[in-house]
Amino acid sequence: MTITPPALSVFESLESEVRSYCRGWPAVFDRAQGARITDEDGHSYLDFFAGAGSLNYGHNNPVLKRALLDYIERDGITHGLDMATTAKRAFLETFQNVILRPRDLPYKVMFPGPTGTNAVEAALKLARKVKGRESIVSFTNAFHGMSLGSLAVTGNAFKRAGAGIPLVHGTPMPFDNYLDGRVPDFLWFERLLEDQGSGLNKPAAVIVETVQGEGGINVARPEWLRALADLCRRRDMLLIVDDIQMGCGRTGAFFSFEEAGIVPDIVTLSKSISGYGLPMSLCLFKGELDVWEPGEHNGTFRGNNPAFVTATAALEAYWADGGQMEKHTLARGEQIEQALLALCTEHSRLGASYRGRGLVWGLEFADPARASEVCARAFELGLLLETSGPKSEVVKLLPSLTITHEELDEGLRSLARAVAATV
Repeated sequence: MTITPPALSVFESLESEVRSYCRGWPAVFDRAQGARITDEDGHSYLDFFAGAGSLNYGHNNPVLKRALLDYIERDGITHGLDMATTAKRAFLETFQNVILRPRDLPYKVMFPGPTGTNAVEAALKLARKVKGRESIVSFTNAFHGMSLGSLAVTGNAFKRAGAGIPLVHGTPMPFDNYLDGRVPDFLWFERLLEDQGSGLNKPAAVIVETVQGEGGINVARPEWLRALADLCRRRDMLLIVDDIQMGCGRTGAFFSFEEAGIVPDIVTLSKSISGYGLPMSLCLFKGELDVWEPGEHNGTFRGNNPAFVTATAALEAYWADGGQMEKHTLARGEQIEQALLALCTEHSRLGASYRGRGLVWGLEFADPARASEVCARAFELGLLLETSGPKSEVVKLLPSLTITHEELDEGLRSLARAVAATV
């Protein structure tokens, strides 16, 4: 594919230098459908990015689009703060009947604002309010958002530095396998908790991702998550699972923690909860934790009714059928795993390794710079990929859950060509 980078334009002359994705993908995108996105010159790209996980059901999913258009055409409420609306009622009833009740999850639902970091901020604030403590424990290589509270429990030094002020009341602990299995799980954490001289303030909560997406596709073992849940229970700390990128079916089950058989005290959801890429987030928590005063945590855009509409349509279309979406995702995940195994075997001298769950996978190279080279070559071949990890050393595969076997195979073949081109 021959791609002509956009000429000096309004993006470069007017938009802030903070822009990032457009630098790696020098095209002006115009249309998208399903697993493909097209630029204004007509070049088509297979999308293994899916809006950073916000488009689990693909671009402009026709079922969700129809529901949204019908709602807009009948002059349904668009902006509603936290007012009661028919769209919100339909979402809450569907979420309860399709997601919460079948899993016996005892959660209240809070709409904290439009983005994932809004949900994390609400979770941290609630945990501190309930326990009367300030400290929150997070994990190495964690990513929880870009606002100050979320940054305080994020590991990436570059992102933390952008805060411009000290990030306090957060303490990092080693994520699963951070010490290469040489130290028993939670040995350091337990010792700090029990030692009156450790200097660790007793935490209100622990926040964790079951799979660290931005951190490099680091997958926590189910037994590690179960042990963490037990530790929190024994030490009177709330367990917060950040399911913003890995929830809504990304790892197979609707919630990524289901495989471990745990029930977190608080769960944050965003990204694909609306199903259509519309801003929406949820903070879920056990009923006894609902100690908020009316209006104590609010936000102008916490009632995005068009997002409620598409979220309801997504739940009805993909999660009310007894697990077909989960089976589909796991089957596509096996397809990726086999392709990555073959790729790493073929290019063993690159020191490549892979890891993942469901439809989130990472391909890491001994030379960290190679991951960016692979993504750049993949773009030239018509495939959108991003990097992750503290050194951008991991090629991240995040296709839509609705991608077909043929589309996935096409993208994996392009990935293999991109790797071969960098050898």
